[in-house]
Amino acid sequence: MTERHVPDDFPREANLGAVTGVQPKLLVREIDGRYQSALTEEELWVRYDACEDLANQLSAYVLRKIAATGLPPDVALSRAERGMRLKIDAGEWDFSELEAAWVVKRTQRLLLAVPDNKA
Repeated sequence: MTERHVPDDFPREANLGAVTGVQPKLLVREIDGRYQSALTEEELWVRYDACEDLANQLSAYVLRKIAATGLPPDVALSRAERGMRLKIDAGEWDFSELEAAWVVKRTQRLLLAVPDNKA
């Protein structure tokens, strides 16, 4: 089995939420007899894996658009980011704002690793 490592720069958001009422209430889950408001390690890994996969897909998409249209890399990436955010805002994709920002930064790093690319 391969080692699962979530990078330190990946967002680790707590599942913040509130319930209306007179007194403040925290949203927590009981897992193995303990109350948790944050993601488990497995849940964090699944979210990271989805974000990493999306970044890889976006970098390949951006490279195809650059090759096909001759767009500058920053313009092609900006358009891909706009499309990604539209899908998130429409509820088609389940990524938080911090995760979306991480995907864009990761996509930029992947594009910079490609020889002869000046993203």
